[in-house]
Amino acid sequence: MFEHQLVFLSAGHNPKWGGSASPVCFLLLGTSASLRYLARVTDTEATDTNNPNLNYGIVVDCGSSGSRIFVYCWPRHNGNPHDLLDIKQMRDKNRKPVVMKIKPGISEFASSPEKVSDYISPLLSFAAQHVPRAKHKETPLYILCTAGMRILPESQQKAILEDLLTDIPVHFDFLFSDSHAEVISGKQEGVYAWIGINFVLGRFEHTDDEDEAIVEVHVPGSENKEAIFRKRTVGILDMGGVSTQIAYEVPKTVSFASSQQEEVAKNLLAEFNLGCDAHQTEHVYRVYVATFLGFGGNAARQRYEDSLFTSTVLKNRLLGKQTGMTSDSPYLDPCLPLDAQDEIQQNGQIMYLRGTGDFNLCREIIQPFMNKTNETQTSLNGVYQPAVHFQNSEFYGFSEFYYCTEDVLRMGGDYNAAKFTKAAKDYCATKWSVLRERFDRGLYASHADLHRLKYQCFKSAWMYEVFHSGFSFPVSYSNLKTALQVYDKEVQWTLGAILYRTRFLPLRDIQQENFRGSHSHWRSFSFVYNHYLFFVCFLIVLLSILLYLLRLRRIHRRMLRNSSSTSLWIEEGLPPQKIAGP
Repeated sequence: MFEHQLVFLSAGHNPKWGGSASPVCFLLLGTSASLRYLARVTDTEATDTNNPNLNYGIVVDCGSSGSRIFVYCWPRHNGNPHDLLDIKQMRDKNRKPVVMKIKPGISEFASSPEKVSDYISPLLSFAAQHVPRAKHKETPLYILCTAGMRILPESQQKAILEDLLTDIPVHFDFLFSDSHAEVISGKQEGVYAWIGINFVLGRFEHTDDEDEAIVEVHVPGSENKEAIFRKRTVGILDMGGVSTQIAYEVPKTVSFASSQQEEVAKNLLAEFNLGCDAHQTEHVYRVYVATFLGFGGNAARQRYEDSLFTSTVLKNRLLGKQTGMTSDSPYLDPCLPLDAQDEIQQNGQIMYLRGTGDFNLCREIIQPFMNKTNETQTSLNGVYQPAVHFQNSEFYGFSEFYYCTEDVLRMGGDYNAAKFTKAAKDYCATKWSVLRERFDRGLYASHADLHRLKYQCFKSAWMYEVFHSGFSFPVSYSNLKTALQVYDKEVQWTLGAILYRTRFLPLRDIQQENFRGSHSHWRSFSFVYNHYLFFVCFLIVLLSILLYLLRLRRIHRRMLRNSSSTSLWIEEGLPPQKIAGP
């Protein structure tokens, strides 16, 4: 029996555009198990720090522009080896998430690594104030560095990490070992993001409900065993300003067109066990993760403008024209709204653009920027991509996927290619003066600015081409949801990181619980037995002491008799006689 589940995918706050937007909501169908999970993840109560059964974990995300610390908490594991830890973000007494950010990025200390500990100390002090003092020594701390640190030479990376590993244990009592501070790869970051999203959506929970979407999975490393059926996980698409990333589960064993493709695939496929027992395979996942630099919305526009400038200057030189070199003869750009004006500045030269608002022509022009090849099972830049089961899959599109559909077109949520294409065409073909008028009347998202209005046409075409041409999703695909937040929360990759790195903790709790349960009768017997044993030992020691004292007394008496006998012989003038030993 289906029950209605209302899920808010909120625009939240977009730091790039400023301001906030009203949440966009849509109706999902879910079971009672889904509703139970929804209640759990939308819990905003303050964390009960007086609860002795609550555990804590800390993750520091050291990004390129700054570092953020996240404090997580979870109750004791429920004892079911099929379930993962119930990890939540810690909330302070004001019910706000325990998060703090500092600037600049940690990579700024590449030339002075000895200052890194002082730089990160405010974050750790902040966490130490919120985590109960008695829990510090058992609270794991992970310092994970991303993009900014990846571009540093290995020697500088090592120096920064060594400073952290040396100084932090001196000032803080958190559980912090050598493996807890590292520079993670883009692949690891993508896996953590995938884990975080699916955890929040409850896709790692086991279910016997026939209404739940399931997939047949060939567990990695168990090719000879039968396939298992479990909840269908979601894939993620994330288009930022500079790069685009895709991550999704590959439930079945993959094949390769060539040995070279197989070699490349090894770097893109991650196989890991989220379960607490390495011998159990029900939580083993095979995930494809690929990151494409230069395919973000802003970087793509820059690449497009660079190409436009170079090709136009070359044509002008060959044909003796001045197209785009003056405002009177601008280059007609199909990727700008109708009559919108723009400029490209390079090497001291200015190229003038005027929009023609032709969405289809814009798509056609930018298709070569996908760098597709004729090789099978490839995507952007000719990179290997395992097949997606389009009939039984679900994807969430974040960042630019959401901005493109919601900020101006106001159709975020369930993606429909035909409706999106029509809305994008209409927008591009609308005169710039009309778009400005609508903007002034507040008809667009509150955080949408003139920059968004001007490049919405290009970015809509870019998003469409990346999704359909680059990643080869059919235009009929109906299981993409564009979102900025899930359950009105921004899901960070750090949630996936703490979940993955604490995955073996439930096994410890389960083993302890099993030991207590199976030996409860032994504990009561042991209590009585120990008391008797103590009493017997006490009697033996007491008896030994008494015997020793009695022996001392006998020896003392004998010595007294001997001494009196010797005195008597001396008085009579006789030599003392020898006394036989005892």
